[in-house]
Amino acid sequence: MATLNINPVNFKFSQYLSQGWELYKNNFGNILLASLLTFVMAFIPFCAMLAVGNLYKYLRKLHKGQNAEVSEIFNFDDFLPYFFLQLILFGIFFILYIPGIVFWVWAITSLGKTDVPSLPYTLFYYAYVFLIAIIIMLISVKIFYSPMLISFLQVKDIKTALKASFIMTRGAFFQILGFSLVVGLLASVGYFACLVGLIFTLPFTYACNYFAFEDAVEQISYDEISEIGSYDDAH
Repeated sequence: MATLNINPVNFKFSQYLSQGWELYKNNFGNILLASLLTFVMAFIPFCAMLAVGNLYKYLRKLHKGQNAEVSEIFNFDDFLPYFFLQLILFGIFFILYIPGIVFWVWAITSLGKTDVPSLPYTLFYYAYVFLIAIIIMLISVKIFYSPMLISFLQVKDIKTALKASFIMTRGAFFQILGFSLVVGLLASVGYFACLVGLIFTLPFTYACNYFAFEDAVEQISYDEISEIGSYDDAH
C-alpha cells in the first residue's frame, strides 16, 4: 500500500528531457494521436486542464506497458478537481488584470488628443507588465505538481493538492522554472512554424512533463508492504 510523504522534490532537469524524448520517439504515432485528441477536448469549456491531465494518465500507462486507450482522453472522472483549479486560477488572473484595465481606461481618457504617453504612464506600464510576468511564473512553478497529484494520486481536494505542490517545489523554483521555459520554448518553435510544427513539438513537452511527475511520485511515496518486509528481514 502506497503512503505519501510530501517533501521537496529533487528535480532532475536533463533526465526528464532525455526520458521524454525516448518515450516520444518510441511511441510517436500513439502520443501524436493522443495529443490531437487532447487538443479537441480542450475546446470543450473548462476541460482544457482535464484533457491534459488525462493525457498524462495515458502517457503513464504507455510508459509502464499497460493497456493504454486514446479514448481515455475523454474521461471525465477528474472533472471537478480541474474545474475548481481553473476557477481559482481564473479568479487570480482576473484580480491581477483589474489594475491594468483600470489604468488602461484612465490612460485613454486622460491622453486626449496627445498620442505620446507620459513618462509616469510608460514607467507604470512596464513595471506592471514585469510584475504580472513575475507573478505568473511564480504561480506556474508553485502549482507545477498539481496535475500529478490530481491525475496520478487522485488527490481530489484542491486545497490539499495546492499545499502539497507548494511543498514539493520548495527549493527547486529555478530548476522548475528553467525546465518550463525550455519545454515552452520547444513548443514555441512549433507555433512559429505556422502551427503545424506545434502538433509535433507540444506532445514532446507533455512527455517531458510526465517524467517530471512520475519521478515526483516515486520520491514522495513508498510502499508500506515493502517497508514491513524489509523490517521483518532485518529482524
